[in-house]
Amino acid sequence: MKHTLLRRIRGTRRPPRLVLGLAALVVIAAVTGGWLLLRRDEPAAAATTTATVTTQTLKQTVTASGTVEAENTAELSFDVSGTVTDVFVEPGEKVTEGQRLAAIDDEVLRAELDAARSALDAAEAARSEHLADGASDEQASADRAAVLAAESSLAQAEEAVADAVLRATTAGTVTTVGIAVGDSAGSSGTPSGSSSDAATADGTITVVSTGDYVVEATVASGDIAEVAKGLQTEITVSGIDETVYGTVADVGLVAEADSSGAAVFPVTIEVTGERDDLYTGTSADIAIVVSQRTDVLTVDSRAIRTDGDTTYVEKITDDTTGATQRVEITTGETSGLATEVLSGLTAGDVVEIPVFTAPGGSGGSGNVPQEFRRQLGEGGVVPEGFAPPQIFREGGGAR
Repeated sequence: MKHTLLRRIRGTRRPPRLVLGLAALVVIAAVTGGWLLLRRDEPAAAATTTATVTTQTLKQTVTASGTVEAENTAELSFDVSGTVTDVFVEPGEKVTEGQRLAAIDDEVLRAELDAARSALDAAEAARSEHLADGASDEQASADRAAVLAAESSLAQAEEAVADAVLRATTAGTVTTVGIAVGDSAGSSGTPSGSSSDAATADGTITVVSTGDYVVEATVASGDIAEVAKGLQTEITVSGIDETVYGTVADVGLVAEADSSGAAVFPVTIEVTGERDDLYTGTSADIAIVVSQRTDVLTVDSRAIRTDGDTTYVEKITDDTTGATQRVEITTGETSGLATEVLSGLTAGDVVEIPVFTAPGGSGGSGNVPQEFRRQLGEGGVVPEGFAPPQIFREGGGAR
């Protein structure tokens, strides 16, 4: 019986590694708890910086997001029918207003022009003859109508011949050429030649203006009431360090849904001046200035404190010792880190800004005690997969 009991006891004995692991956990818990209790009694360190009360321009803005687009985009195609005989441009080429882009065979159009001229000559000759023979009022009116009709036909024929050459309506860059020599172009708008790429053969040549840009943006429905045509904007464009300026050119009246389903209104912003550093399709963030006041007395918002219904700052009264005096203030609008001061301070006053730090380090961080780390290393085998409490980081402390 005795031997059986010993075997059972031995059979339930914990493995040495697990026992050491449990012991390590106990040590960790004890050391951590003691360290936290000791640190709790240490006061938080306080540091301060200062800010000067100044006057500045205070702006209230509405934010928006959008995409940079060329101010003018021309989708050009032939207004008359014919076979394309020439294409004078390629994608990426810069063109001037009025420059030739493509041409069609105008033989038939010129024949129609000659016929229209002959018809006008005949109508004018007939009217002259009838008037010489003492034509009646009815005959004179009919002759006059015939001449006007012939003149109209001639003007249309001349326009058709001119339209046989497709020209740029704006200076800019050719972005797509959807037509090729041999295509049948015209009012149908669909080329039929096999020489053109099916992906781009839409019968059009696209020219976008260069230098002049707009931003097509959207504004949240809750802010649109503050946005009006003519307001100034500050635009942050991806890839450009400096601020780009613009003016609200158009405010949409019909809401649309954004990617999340929220109601937004389209707003077009015209970029100020010609730019050679903007590109169509680039994303942009916009601040629309809905109000702006100059020479506004402001204080750094971080210096403002409250005590019940009282708003105050700690004003520096002695630069040498850093002595301060509590001064009650009345505040107005806030823009970023600047708050308007309506009373209590004057330009040039220096105020204190508190910066609190946690025990043992700045910015709210303390260091894990060296003794704690030493015991972790010497207190036995740490169980596999064990991680210290999350508040501790190597070389740092509580976060």
